[in-house]
Amino acid sequence: MPQTPSIRIGQGFDVHAFGDGDHVMLGGVRVPHDRGVLAHSDGDVVLHALCDAMLGALALGDIGKHFPPSDPQWKGADSRAFLRHCNALIGERGWKVGNADITVICERPKVGPHADRMRELVRDDLGIEPDAVSIKATTSEKLGFTGRGEGIAAQAVVLLVKA
Repeated sequence: MPQTPSIRIGQGFDVHAFGDGDHVMLGGVRVPHDRGVLAHSDGDVVLHALCDAMLGALALGDIGKHFPPSDPQWKGADSRAFLRHCNALIGERGWKVGNADITVICERPKVGPHADRMRELVRDDLGIEPDAVSIKATTSEKLGFTGRGEGIAAQAVVLLVKA
């Protein structure tokens, strides 16, 4: 019988279209913007991509399986609750996040001024070391839906280690 490896890697991706509003939620931070996002929950692409990466590393499905958009209890939900739930799920199985690397893809809003606060919230929710979370941003050089300012995306990679 094969031995279970002591590490697991997961990747996640999330995207939301812009809609009416005056802010976007990114990494648990309310970032001022001239648009909001169209989403059932708070539409936090950073945390949704991270949750998908964590769940994927242990083959536990995706965020939609655990928090279906068809379920009214998740309407407007704080995605930090999703992150804490996913962290508990992996912990119950004997794993913890070793590190996470997240990239936000958008032309606007500017992510850099808010990245340190996002990192603080994520590492607090995951209970990991300060240097174990990276949040950064890039543009798509005005190409595609993010380049045209139609929406925002994020991708995440996570390493899980035996607790």
